[in-house]
Amino acid sequence: MQIDKLRGEQLDQLFDAILTLKDREECYRFFDDIATMSEIQSFAQRLQVAKMLRDGHTYHAIVQESSASTTTISRVKRCLNYGNDGYQMVLDRLDEQKDE
Repeated sequence: MQIDKLRGEQLDQLFDAILTLKDREECYRFFDDIATMSEIQSFAQRLQVAKMLRDGHTYHAIVQESSASTTTISRVKRCLNYGNDGYQMVLDRLDEQKDE
């Protein structure tokens, strides 16, 4: 699996810290301190691109709605097709929450 290249003590500590966050407000507070606005917006944009790709939108429509570059769209598409199913897992869970 590709995720093995990520593993390490510092990243484990970061993920453990993220897992302690209790709600959206705590996420805002933590991510505001730990990342730049540009970094946070990039993560949000990639998730939006993944959702749009999964929903069958064209590259043109994704560029128009998300302002993502075609390079970003291609990278996200590659992750959707050949990655570790992280996007799919999260998007499925978001859909489940929306249906509740």
